[in-house]
Amino acid sequence: MKKLAALVAVASVMSTAAFAGGPVVVEVEPTPGVVVAPASSGSLGAGAVVAGLAGLALVAALVANDSGDH
Repeated sequence: MKKLAALVAVASVMSTAAFAGGPVVVEVEPTPGVVVAPASSGSLGAGAVVAGLAGLALVAALVANDSGDH
């Protein structure tokens, strides 16, 4: 009986040392997907229209400026 108790004690000590720290879990990080911007349709966008109108307003303001030197 003493031999069985000693065997159980040794087995329990060795099994705890064998599994100390728990299992190693390796997580594979997913690779980020490549995001591709949609292709331009080639037409003028709203930004170009606003910039053109701002340019025309600037030219109109410069032309209408009456300096009085003439």
